[in-house]
Amino acid sequence: MSGDATADGDGPPDGDGPDPEDTARLSGEAMWANDPASRGLGMQLRDIGPGYAIMTMEITAAMTNGHHTAHGGFIFALADSAFAFACNSHGDKAVAQHCAVTFIRPGRRGDLLVASAHEVSLAGRSGIYDVQVSVGDDVIAEFRGHSRLVGGKWTA
Repeated sequence: MSGDATADGDGPPDGDGPDPEDTARLSGEAMWANDPASRGLGMQLRDIGPGYAIMTMEITAAMTNGHHTAHGGFIFALADSAFAFACNSHGDKAVAQHCAVTFIRPGRRGDLLVASAHEVSLAGRSGIYDVQVSVGDDVIAEFRGHSRLVGGKWTA
């Protein structure tokens, strides 16, 4: 029956095209290969799926400011990268149109930051994504990104 999963439960539903999980993984791999900024800051892509991504980054001494806390620009960069992977996870190329961040608590040298991005809305060429940046159980920043599809695909 069209629209049902295959008999073994693996793979895409019959007749519905590529599997969204595969598209997200392949898009993430293609983006990662072309993203020296995220790699250069020591970020790691921990998980990706349709409309979401999880990334991590450890705060180094070079990422701290005069208050001996994580510079907000580095926290923003991690959130922005997680947002980028989430909004490109459907296979279509997307860019940031607008982003805002609220810093709740400081990060510190040695902290492992975890940015969890998820899709809130995707309509036409525009999307909205929320990203929480946490250290352990403590949320240290909230980020909202607005995306815009620009044409092109990450995968064939």
